[in-house]
Amino acid sequence: MKGIIFDMDGTMIDNMMVHHKIWQKLLAELGMDFSFEEVQQQIHGVNIEILERLFGDRFTKNERIELSRRKEETYRRLYALEIKLIDGLPEFIQQIQKLKIPMGIGTAAPKENLDFVLDALDLRETFKVALHAGDVEKGKPHPEIYQKVAAGLHLSPKECVVFEDSPTGAEAAMKADSKIIVVTTTHRIEEFDHLQNIMKFVDDYNDVSLKDLMV
Repeated sequence: MKGIIFDMDGTMIDNMMVHHKIWQKLLAELGMDFSFEEVQQQIHGVNIEILERLFGDRFTKNERIELSRRKEETYRRLYALEIKLIDGLPEFIQQIQKLKIPMGIGTAAPKENLDFVLDALDLRETFKVALHAGDVEKGKPHPEIYQKVAAGLHLSPKECVVFEDSPTGAEAAMKADSKIIVVTTTHRIEEFDHLQNIMKFVDDYNDVSLKDLMV
């Protein structure tokens, strides 16, 4: 292992409950009543792709962009009061920095959300590469985001360990040929049964040791 790549939502910060509740409310306003469990299972990836998948051509591209913007503004306003890194992650990052292992972020979130996290938690200088939904043509589970982050670290994806929280994101990492550690903030372990390359499941970063990364 020569590099580490983190997903952001649910992997670095435990914010997926907030996202899911906002999605559930937005979808209800649009006439689609999802249970919370259905939101967890079906709402993943890039917002405008989610809206197109659920509603077909009901909304124009500009309308999907506006709905996405509205949803994410609500998220940032609500989550700003409680934002923090997942337990053990600050210490884990310090350990990785001491070893001079390069780190990157590859998230399906929009640029505004990435900036929100980097600035609120003073992480902008920590990560050599931080890419968001607008930096790729194809969202997860396509591997493009992890391929690009690895390239930005001057590594191949195979040389990187990816931390993920969702089956969709883990599939993207698998397709990029990266090893994966899953942080189980959002999904059950059995939801990852169809995926390869998973090294370990952890509740938080207190469960991660440096020897877990030596692959």
